[in-house]
Amino acid sequence: MSTDINLTVESRDVKGTAASRRLRHGDKVPGIIYGAGKDNENIVFEHSDIMHRLDTPAFYSSIISLMTPSGDQQVILREVQRHPYRARVLHVDFQRINASEKLHMNVPLHFEGGEEAPGVTMDGGILSFLVMELDVTCLPKDLPEYISVDVSQLGLNQSVHLSDIQFPEGVELTSAVSPTDEDITLANVAPPKVMEEEEAEAEDALAAEGEEDAGTAPVGDGAPDASGDAQEKSSED
Repeated sequence: MSTDINLTVESRDVKGTAASRRLRHGDKVPGIIYGAGKDNENIVFEHSDIMHRLDTPAFYSSIISLMTPSGDQQVILREVQRHPYRARVLHVDFQRINASEKLHMNVPLHFEGGEEAPGVTMDGGILSFLVMELDVTCLPKDLPEYISVDVSQLGLNQSVHLSDIQFPEGVELTSAVSPTDEDITLANVAPPKVMEEEEAEAEDALAAEGEEDAGTAPVGDGAPDASGDAQEKSSED
């Protein structure tokens, strides 16, 4: 569990849309702390500070120590509201944690060894990452910053699936990523586009040859042609 992320916040006494708008005009961001059977606490912090933290991937999947006027509180980030087209944060929600209660979090996947995968280095394949995070359940002390996925051995047309992941001790998958397929593909190495085009052209050529062969009727032994019929009729005359 990573707990080295600290954030200083202030209490916010005034609530409401107008008050929040005034805070944002002053480069402040309103927020709230809730959970753990305690009263909600309205907070505010500097916009530049929270923007800097949100640029750090670990901020989304780590235990955060909020330093508030009422004391330090251990929380996790639950929701960030952003402006639809400006680089502005509008509101942030934090949830208090209980050390003895399990929580569920979206934890990012770190794909490692892609530059060594034979399908990429030897065959020129394209390595694609299809799932970037998983929803896991664990106690706060077991919360991983990320889950490693080894793709260093992938060859061409090979994949890594959910069943290939070894979860850290105390961490389990909350639910299936897909309701129709629990063992989904997380990453794969596909043939390069040039190879796919060449294979498609070869298949088209074979199909065209088959159509030409089907359209040509073979002439069997003894089958009369037009000239044969004419010669036979002439001899009868």
